[in-house]
Amino acid sequence: MTITDPIADYLTCVRNATRARKKRVDIPASRLKRDITRILKRNRLIEDYAIIDDGKSGLIRVLLKYTPDGDSVIEGIQRISRPGLRKYVSKDAIPRVRNNVGLAIISTSQGLMTGARARKLGIGGEVLCYIW
Repeated sequence: MTITDPIADYLTCVRNATRARKKRVDIPASRLKRDITRILKRNRLIEDYAIIDDGKSGLIRVLLKYTPDGDSVIEGIQRISRPGLRKYVSKDAIPRVRNNVGLAIISTSQGLMTGARARKLGIGGEVLCYIW
């Protein structure tokens, strides 16, 4: 039996593309991946993204963002909750990533959001990943 983790695959594609200094990366689409990409765009961690229809589930084309020196804006990505070990937090235990420089992406009852927004709304949930 094989357990797949599409969120880990998404994060690995982005991590590998930034390390290889690629301008863009195409990732198979899902609603959850679209929401994560939307959060990355809103927090200025990627340049832009586009949803491409390929006749199946679609693709997300992510345009990566770099500093003028050529360094990636995304320094690190870490998957927290995984299929074999889920990590849930209450509203009082929402983590602060890299002293509030990074962000935690949390799946809540009101949808996917950053840890700062979940803290402001006073809701907890499943911590999917850290990005800094």
